[in-house]
Amino acid sequence: MNKIGSNTLLDTNLILAKGQVGSKERVADLGCGTTGHFIFPIAKLVGSGGKVYAVDILKTALDNVRRMAKNDNLRNIETVWTNLEIFGATKIESGSLDVAFLINTLYQSHKRAEIIREAVRMLKKDGRLVVVEWKKASSPFGPPTEERVNMDSLLIGAKKIGLRMEEEFFSGQYHYGFVFIKL
Repeated sequence: MNKIGSNTLLDTNLILAKGQVGSKERVADLGCGTTGHFIFPIAKLVGSGGKVYAVDILKTALDNVRRMAKNDNLRNIETVWTNLEIFGATKIESGSLDVAFLINTLYQSHKRAEIIREAVRMLKKDGRLVVVEWKKASSPFGPPTEERVNMDSLLIGAKKIGLRMEEEFFSGQYHYGFVFIKL
C-alpha cells in the first residue's frame, strides 16, 4: 500500500483484485508513473505467459520502469511511450488487452474522454477497465479539487464510449474507483 503518514493513500491489493488479473493475461497500466507501482505486482500475477504494458508520456518514467524490470529479471514488462489523449497513438494492438488500469491519470488531463476512448480501443470485448481517481472532496494533499474527476461525469462519459459499469468501490480514504466492462 502507498502511505502518507498514517493515512492509507491507495490500497494496491484491492485495486489489483478489482481488475481480476489472471495468469497469461495482457494488461496495461495507462499512466504508470516513475515507480511503476502497479506494474511489478501485475507482472507477477500474469506470469511468464502474460504481458504487462507500462504506458506513460514521460520517457524518464519509462526508463526507470525498464531499469527496475531488468534488475528484477521481469521479461514480461514492455514500456510504451505515448500520448493517451490521441486516439490510436498507443502502440498496443486494438482489442488485445484483458485489463487496463487508469490510476490517478484522468485528473491530469482536460481530454479525459479521449483517454478513456483510447483505453477502450485496446481492450478486448468484455475486457475490464479499472479507473481510480481522487474523490472530489478537498484533502490535505493531492491535486486541487477543481482538477479532480467528477464521478457522475465519468459514469456518463464511460457509458457513451461503450462501457458498462460493473462495480463502484473506494480505495482508501481519498480515492474512488470503478470497474467497467467493454461491451
